[in-house]
Amino acid sequence: MFRGPRKIMNRNEVRRAWESVAERYAEGRDPTGSDAALIDDLLDLLPPDPDVLDVGCGDGARTLANLPDGSVGLDISRRGLTLASETAPAARLVQGELSELPARDGRFDAITAYYAVFHVPRADHPRVYKEFTRVLRPRGWLLMTVPRGRFETVRRGWMGGRMFFSAPGRERMLAQLRAAGFEAIETATADDPLGSSSEFVFARRGSD
Repeated sequence: MFRGPRKIMNRNEVRRAWESVAERYAEGRDPTGSDAALIDDLLDLLPPDPDVLDVGCGDGARTLANLPDGSVGLDISRRGLTLASETAPAARLVQGELSELPARDGRFDAITAYYAVFHVPRADHPRVYKEFTRVLRPRGWLLMTVPRGRFETVRRGWMGGRMFFSAPGRERMLAQLRAAGFEAIETATADDPLGSSSEFVFARRGSD
């Protein structure tokens, strides 16, 4: 599935790549489906009126629009955030990086990260997960996509542009979550917005 020469795109290149494909990607995203329905399962685990951060929110149709009003959507792409402002007008939108979340410690009850972390170089994934732990409240929840396989490449022609994908492999990724302080890890398979299926993980931050 992921072919091509090994290459790492820096964050500015990834940002520009998303700016170029944001609208085309949004056109293929169905706001319904079983991966969006997983958000209902997440909300059942949270207190009333939860504070939720959706990282890599993009246009917001798959995740942010299904979260409570006032949820925070974060994305590297300004164009993605513009689309999200139309799709989820009650959300609060922030441009930022997964590895440097612009939020105080213990700010959120939950984080959703759909199809997001694998656009960060896999060497930086442990840092991303530590940031997730930092901004979650004790026993807060993470719902995120589990990438298939181990890869690091640029896919040319993706959505008419190019995009960077990187992952260390399923088991290493789950181990990295545990090392960052997550527990109660369970996985589920669901349809993704482009017509195939993906694995997702529910993980709870520890109480320390």
